[in-house]
Amino acid sequence: MALEKNDKKTLMEKFATHKGDTGSPEVQVAILTERIEDLKLHLDIHKKDNHSRRGIMLMVAKRRKLLNYLKKKDNARYEKLIADLELRK
Repeated sequence: MALEKNDKKTLMEKFATHKGDTGSPEVQVAILTERIEDLKLHLDIHKKDNHSRRGIMLMVAKRRKLLNYLKKKDNARYEKLIADLELRK
């Protein structure tokens, strides 16, 4: 369920705004999105796992807050991130 170290590192490199960036909203949203996708697969198999369901709801809420912050601060970065992660169609 947890992201592998290499997977997380590649996400950080891909979405970083500068070298060594680990905490920008883009990186955080990318990591949360990957974790949410993993949990979605888990919940398809284990339909009655309510603890994981609560965890995914918390992650979606946190991602939504980060996206709202980014949209308010810099709309161009927000639009680019949405397009890169294919969050909305």
